[in-house]
Amino acid sequence: MALLTLKTNIKKLSGELSVPGDKSISHRSVMFGSIAHGQTRVTNFLPGDDCLSTISCFRKLGVMIEENENELFINGNGFSGLKESNEILDVGNSGTTIRLLLGILAGRPFFSSLIGDHSIGKRPMTRVTAPLAKMGAVIDGRENGSFTPISIRGGKLSPIQYELPVASAQVKSALILAGLQAEGVSTIIEPAATRDHTERMIRKFGGEIQNENGVITVSGGQRLTAQSIHVPGDISSAAFFLVAGAIIPNSEIVLKNVGLNPTRTGIIEVMRQMGAKIEIISMGDDSFEPVGDIVIKTSNLKGTVIEGELIPKLIDEIPIIALLATQAEGDTLIKDAEELKVKETNRIDTVVNELKKLGASIEATDDGMIIRGKTALTGGTVSSHGDHRIGMMLSIAALLCENEVSLDEPEAISVSYPNFFSHLDSLI
Repeated sequence: MALLTLKTNIKKLSGELSVPGDKSISHRSVMFGSIAHGQTRVTNFLPGDDCLSTISCFRKLGVMIEENENELFINGNGFSGLKESNEILDVGNSGTTIRLLLGILAGRPFFSSLIGDHSIGKRPMTRVTAPLAKMGAVIDGRENGSFTPISIRGGKLSPIQYELPVASAQVKSALILAGLQAEGVSTIIEPAATRDHTERMIRKFGGEIQNENGVITVSGGQRLTAQSIHVPGDISSAAFFLVAGAIIPNSEIVLKNVGLNPTRTGIIEVMRQMGAKIEIISMGDDSFEPVGDIVIKTSNLKGTVIEGELIPKLIDEIPIIALLATQAEGDTLIKDAEELKVKETNRIDTVVNELKKLGASIEATDDGMIIRGKTALTGGTVSSHGDHRIGMMLSIAALLCENEVSLDEPEAISVSYPNFFSHLDSLI
């Protein structure tokens, strides 16, 4: 796609939005619907490229999935209903798809081969393949299973006791999905709490899993039963409009039915810490996933330090938080975020380099970045580098810029938010 000229020099944002369904929950709804018994109905499904890759892979594994706009009907027949695919399983740009799917395939007595796009080819898979191999799966791939393409022959699994070297919901979830198929009880220990959508999904589908102080135990041989799932709005998508509402003058935005899972609300904690006028109203008491409406108004912001156990609760929001920090008085320091280096791009370097092009005072560190505010943003030509969250962050940054801003590779945004630009236009 050619360069996209972004909206600039915006003086006000106002209105109400329902952001798309949560990407993490949409992925898992397809996976759990596929390994449960019966027909699972999913509403408010996110039809972004990543989630469509998950649907494609499970169809190739023999699962019948019907799509009707943002509604899915998934006809599952348990783990044993999955069949060997005669095609390669292509996960596209989705790290969630490949890592969680490896956990499912580890217990299936057949051969599978998985590939992804150029970005997936750079992302480390050893953190998943090594513990799955210890459980009994036979895995190979580039650099001994470190990178795609990856082949896996699953089968009888032994339970595992495993301490995660990094706080990663994808790795944790892969091992939980393998543990559901192992003969015995598996124990997974987290160094810090990560998003718990997989655990909540197991309980929703009638399974049992325990998590006490970061020690997760799951038994093999459980039978999951089909459910109806309504996917809440994605707080990671809402984050772009939360920041926009805080930094654009004279603004007030209402975001409807946003998922407020406490393992994902780091963005709200940080914004409040920085002085944002942010309010949660009509919080839903849903035992599956809590939801609520969020109101954000133009705010006077101050710099802060973001580190430690807060990082896993906002790892995907750090690009947009970096932009927020450029409009805060004083310095903001982001630490303990090495995991950003192995996302769709090296998000530390990419965020720093792209925001600098717009005039931000920002520098990279080994595990994060330092942002000096408050800084006026000017304009220029920037790139998403094929990373959806970078593309959306730069589109929000452009709203502040005095001069023209052109975005290269804007199509990356469709990975998680296909109608992002129309939603943004509706607020201007």
